[in-house]
Amino acid sequence: MLLLSSMLLISCTPAAEQCSVDADCVPAQCCHPTGAVNKADAPDCAAVLCTASCEGPLDCGAGEIKCISNQCTVVPNAAVQ
Repeated sequence: MLLLSSMLLISCTPAAEQCSVDADCVPAQCCHPTGAVNKADAPDCAAVLCTASCEGPLDCGAGEIKCISNQCTVVPNAAVQ
């Protein structure tokens, strides 16, 4: 039953956001990311320069990326709020 419910949940999650463990997930944008994706769908940030301002929900320790219910998710850091 657990396997079936996990399969149904994964099938409802966009492929780019699917995960099994936290390490599967990375920021979805190069600068001031607002979302998370599977590392296989990570943007190429090699030639991107970002500002040092704290704007996104992950910037300056405001949040972290977790794999929750097989979906890469941005989770606010309660200590920073």
